[in-house]
Amino acid sequence: MPTALNSKFLPKAGWITIAMLVTLHLALIAGTQSIWSRPLLLAHLGLFLLWQPLWRGESTLSTANTLLIGLASMAALLWLNWWTLTFWLSGLFSLMGSRVLAFPSRLQRWRYLLAMVYLLSALLLWVIPRLLGLPIVADTSSSLMYFALPILIALMVLLPSEDEQAISSQFVDFIYSLLLFLLLTLLVLGSVVFMHLAEIEYFDALLRSLFIIAIALLSLSWLWNPRLGFSGLQPVFSRYLMNIGSPFEVWLKHLTITSQHELTPLLFLMRAIDHFFELPWVSGFAWSADVGHGNAGVSSPHRIEVDDHDLHITFFSRQPISPSTAMHIHLLVQLLGHFYQSKKREQRLREFARLQAIYETGSRLTHDLKNMLQSLLSLTSVAQHQGEKAQPVLQRQLPVLTQRIELILSKLKAPELENDAAVLPLAMWWDSLKQRHRHAHLIWQEDPLNTDVDIPAALFDCVADNLIDNAYNKRLREPELQVSIKLCAMPLSLSISDTGSAIPAGVAAQLLDTIVPSEDGLGVGLFQAARWAKQMGYRLTLTHNKAGDVRFELKRH
Repeated sequence: MPTALNSKFLPKAGWITIAMLVTLHLALIAGTQSIWSRPLLLAHLGLFLLWQPLWRGESTLSTANTLLIGLASMAALLWLNWWTLTFWLSGLFSLMGSRVLAFPSRLQRWRYLLAMVYLLSALLLWVIPRLLGLPIVADTSSSLMYFALPILIALMVLLPSEDEQAISSQFVDFIYSLLLFLLLTLLVLGSVVFMHLAEIEYFDALLRSLFIIAIALLSLSWLWNPRLGFSGLQPVFSRYLMNIGSPFEVWLKHLTITSQHELTPLLFLMRAIDHFFELPWVSGFAWSADVGHGNAGVSSPHRIEVDDHDLHITFFSRQPISPSTAMHIHLLVQLLGHFYQSKKREQRLREFARLQAIYETGSRLTHDLKNMLQSLLSLTSVAQHQGEKAQPVLQRQLPVLTQRIELILSKLKAPELENDAAVLPLAMWWDSLKQRHRHAHLIWQEDPLNTDVDIPAALFDCVADNLIDNAYNKRLREPELQVSIKLCAMPLSLSISDTGSAIPAGVAAQLLDTIVPSEDGLGVGLFQAARWAKQMGYRLTLTHNKAGDVRFELKRH
């Protein structure tokens, strides 16, 4: 039974609204000169503070807010007149109008619509006539004030109610409230202007003002979303709102510019966080990340801490931080964290690219040194076994070997100045290659060579020495293996083949595209040679891969 009885009554917030309107109604009937008007208005203001949607009713007001409310209430009561009541009813009407949108329940909206009708009627038909000194209108509207408007309050009591706090809490649409306040002000002032300029009665002036405002609102509603090809005021208004130059928009613009100019994560973070001072409510901040930490400004009791991965920022504000501001600052820190993580990835990529360049240079020099040592080994073998007959060979090969050593030393001293484009006549390079490997039991094949053709000697040396060295190692496992080297001048190509076993399919598929495991070396020689050839406008390919015919070919693109 208690539950059933309680469901018939208004909840606490509904009774406060009714009591607030009842005390206001009694104060209006009493008038500004009655001794009862001020106590009734004081009670009305107290009930308003319990009902108002600007602060939570259960929250504790600060000393400054309490003094402000007290001074405003005392000033209104001391200088109580019909102007004060006009302003108060207009503001209360706009607040009631903003609360209509807060409730999904139709009954709750009807209750606030009835309250708006009551406030509008009391303002236009009771307060304004007394403000303008229209006794005839005031006498005519007395029956309305004494009998009709109390019926509206009674209807509000009879409507079933729901708990306002459970449906919507602290909801105020300030734009909607401001529009209602301005429309009501326009209605009152327009009626006064019509009365004095057209010298007509108050009700006629009020109807004219209502008619003109209705026509204007109808026109605006049609222009807001027209049907005749015009884009309407809605996209124009939306573009205006999106380009108002808010502090958040300015901060995002500066964040983008900073991201374009600062390369390192630390400098970017320092510059971007400094831009938070452009937000008017920020008095200071402290931040820490894996690249450093810092602080600026002045700390305060009002603070908010935001984390994004390894970035932690504490903001200090001059006033309490509202939920909407906290939501915005979380979004901004997430954007800052996204840019910061991107800067860290860019730095890692730059470091990786630098290490990759160092690796490639070192790998190339390693193979150059290996090939040079193999050539030196061949020359020493010739000198050891042929005695005086080796003198002409050494005289021809030692200058070439000296040139290769000087080239390697220049690369070691200044890698950024290395020149891999040194060229030699094709015939001269071919003779030098045959002299270096004359005791390797290779089969040499050549077309008539054109002495006018120049080739990048370093590239051809690298490819030939790597392939011949691989053939040496393969011959250790397959003693019957034969190696053939063929050079064609037109079109220019160098092919090296052997009669050994085929390269496994899995290895052959990626041999020239990446590093592969090798039993005889680091597994990077052919990969480096293929990349170098591509950079020089050539192409190294595995043209045949079957038992008895494994062939690599270097040729122009």
